[in-house]
Amino acid sequence: MTISSGDPSSNTPSTAQEACLPCVVTFNVNDPSGAGGLSADLTAMASAGCHVLPVVTGTYVRDTRQVHHHLPLDEDAIDDQARCALEDMAVQTVKVGFAASAEALSTIAEILSDYSDIPVVSYMPELAWWDEVEREHYLDAFAELVLPQTSVLVGNHNTLCRWLLPDWSAARPPGPRDVAKAAAEHGVPYTLVTGFNAPDQHLESHLASPEAVLATARYERFEATFTGAGDTLSAALAALLANENDLQAACAEALTYLDQCLDAGFHPGMGHAVPDRLFWAHDDADDTDDTDGDAAPTTTPAHRLADFPTDSNPH
Repeated sequence: MTISSGDPSSNTPSTAQEACLPCVVTFNVNDPSGAGGLSADLTAMASAGCHVLPVVTGTYVRDTRQVHHHLPLDEDAIDDQARCALEDMAVQTVKVGFAASAEALSTIAEILSDYSDIPVVSYMPELAWWDEVEREHYLDAFAELVLPQTSVLVGNHNTLCRWLLPDWSAARPPGPRDVAKAAAEHGVPYTLVTGFNAPDQHLESHLASPEAVLATARYERFEATFTGAGDTLSAALAALLANENDLQAACAEALTYLDQCLDAGFHPGMGHAVPDRLFWAHDDADDTDDTDGDAAPTTTPAHRLADFPTDSNPH
């Protein structure tokens, strides 16, 4: 540890910035179950080596089984939180999770516009629990105000298709490029779509642009149903981008991290399983060095990530 000489002039902004962890702003709700929302963002982003600036947009009233309802925060309070942090600290990426109201989305969009040089990762959760009229108003506002400022959109295949391709009539389900094209109509250059059903009880995730599927991850389906996986993935992606990883490398690492979180997942209540985003921090009695000096693996992910193409090898 270096101790300052006490000379204020030695603590220049450039020196402080060099010593600082990358900062990420996340707009999301509190989740008292600990499964998703800001709980997921804080632990996943910290695991990826970032300093998290959490902006509370409201709170779920939920348990591990379901969302009962939610309480949105006043949009002025959201604006005050975000601008106070953004005016004080250099931010590398922004995540937009559940804003809790269409009015809050308008406020967040204004903030994003004022900081248009910061990449934005947007995540759309499943909102089937919400009143239909309010849900549609929220989705319309998100598409009109937030998507044009989004760098990467993250979401489950079914959720994104119902939202962005409601009139899909082809016999086959929409593919990753179809979803990416629909998102691109609102200005989104890249889409990370999860939950594609594949043969042999596998699921796939695809990073796509309107022109091409840039990368594909294939993994075995878990028997358990998880809450908080999407928030975990999008938070990890935002944090890895803040650490100056390129998009494909960040997607690969974020998906691998999610696999390990799910593999270590647990049931804290009577409902769905919860990802263990701090699996790497737990002591493991079996994690000892062998006679050759090689450390035993700390995790054995149930999901296996397929080869993730590099920039020079898209498909």
